[in-house]
Amino acid sequence: MVNMVKKLLLLSVFFSSLMFGGFQSALKKQKFLSPEEAFQVEAVQQGEQIVTTLTMADKIHIYKETIKFMAKGDKEIVLKPELSKAEELDGEMVYKGVLTIAIPTEKITSQISGDYTFSVEFQGCSDAGLCYSPIIKSYQFKGKELGVWEKIAKLSKEGNASKIVDVLINESSIFVLFLFFIFGLLLSLTPCIFPMIPILSSIIVSQQGAEEKASMGKAFFISFIYVLAMAMTYTIVGLVAGLVGADLQAAMQNPWVLTTFAGVFVALALSLFGYYEIGLPASIQSKLSKASDNAQGKGILGTAIMGALSALIVGPCTAAPISGAVLFISHTGDALLGGAALFVMSMGMGMPLLLVGLGAGKFMPRPGGWMTRVSQSFGVMMLALAIFMLSRILSEGTTMMLWALLFIGTAIYMGVFENKQGEGAMKLLRVLAMVFLLYGASLFIGALSGANSMLRPFEKFTSATVSTSSAAVVTEEKSSHLGYSVARLQAEIAASDKPVVVDFGKDSCTACKELEEITFPDPAVQEQLKHFTFIKVDLTANTDDDKAMLKEYGLFGTPNIIFFDKNNNYLPEKSLTGFVPPEQFAVHLKETI
Repeated sequence: MVNMVKKLLLLSVFFSSLMFGGFQSALKKQKFLSPEEAFQVEAVQQGEQIVTTLTMADKIHIYKETIKFMAKGDKEIVLKPELSKAEELDGEMVYKGVLTIAIPTEKITSQISGDYTFSVEFQGCSDAGLCYSPIIKSYQFKGKELGVWEKIAKLSKEGNASKIVDVLINESSIFVLFLFFIFGLLLSLTPCIFPMIPILSSIIVSQQGAEEKASMGKAFFISFIYVLAMAMTYTIVGLVAGLVGADLQAAMQNPWVLTTFAGVFVALALSLFGYYEIGLPASIQSKLSKASDNAQGKGILGTAIMGALSALIVGPCTAAPISGAVLFISHTGDALLGGAALFVMSMGMGMPLLLVGLGAGKFMPRPGGWMTRVSQSFGVMMLALAIFMLSRILSEGTTMMLWALLFIGTAIYMGVFENKQGEGAMKLLRVLAMVFLLYGASLFIGALSGANSMLRPFEKFTSATVSTSSAAVVTEEKSSHLGYSVARLQAEIAASDKPVVVDFGKDSCTACKELEEITFPDPAVQEQLKHFTFIKVDLTANTDDDKAMLKEYGLFGTPNIIFFDKNNNYLPEKSLTGFVPPEQFAVHLKETI
């Protein structure tokens, strides 16, 4: 009996092993290939074509309708080459074996400038029933060599300082200097340069001789000294910022500094109104005149000082070209090329100011009643500049009240209430004075009502009443932007399960306000921001933590917008510096998702 049981056990073990072995063999037969084994992809340039070869393993196929070709450089395009005839499988058109597609490079280079990324996307399945996830393969190709003007046109639209650094490193010194001169010309067309025009014009007016009209040569010389001082200041600031990491321009936004120089502009305005004269002592004027062959040297020192102060106080907002030069200096230590780039860029920015000097001697009216009016007009501009500077440290309501007083005072100065008969231009001047009066009164009433918008002074009367709780929410939201540190910022980024946008700004930054009022509220931008976590960091206080955050991400000044993917990885190639128009920012967000 015992022997019989042993035999049965042995037989059961034998049959079990046979059955298990057969099952394992069946499993081996059903083993599926990995995507890399199933599909071999190659894309190479052969002459004037990019030849893509898709090689499929045995019993593997690709669906014709899933095959897509794309190229991406300064823009993204979809390519639609002709494909060979496919075969039918279960009602679908598929390819098996080897598929070769040739695409002429001209179809790409005619639409994309410079280097580009070529991508092929497809989806395939095994005949046994397994369908693979969509596969995308990308390849880098050299594009058509850009010409000088094509490179400049491309970089002029670039908002990423790091990419401008790449140009500085890889291009010749001559091209770099020429590029930055063009950048300067482009920056001269932005609103940031406009405040310098009345400053320079008032200097030219104040230095004209009392008996004769200013010569073109003298006016141009004054402008040249002003622009040269401005350029030297930018160069020094850029070199210091790049070599030691100091942000001198941020230091010049200190309330005491702004208040002091606002007072200087007020004093200059009163001088232009004729209440007193500002000038160097006679002994110093005599020495300066003696040191120069002509009278042009008389106001060199004051003109140079005003040019330097204008660069620091009312100069252009931080933009990508400036940040690019500063980053280049800090990364490479090549202060010579970086400083020269900043200098030629500043001279480019000063071109409109030199044109002011050229035209001043020719078009300025001769001494007399008109000259007095011109001086008074520049005086008003000086007061406007003082308010503009103080707006960086005063509340919006207080700033609005100062603008109201300026417009009302200007209207009274223009004789809006005087009963004088006039014809032609005088009547138009009275109309302008009345407009100033009405607008100033509107701002005055708006400021008293608690309005903050220069464009909508009656917003408190036309919109629903804001409750105390709502105002508290606004105050709380404002305060939530303050007090950031590297640790706090990184913690909030890590807590997000979406890509992150971080906006670095401050109250004294004009471009930051433009982003808040123009770009961020745009409907297209808001739609794209739904896919991101948006973090706003206020750097107005310029604390050690604020400086540490800028240093952590290699940034200089504001505004700067940086990006992180959903895995919290920093994307420096996506960073933006300076003001970005809404449509451009919306596209940038879409490409970053």
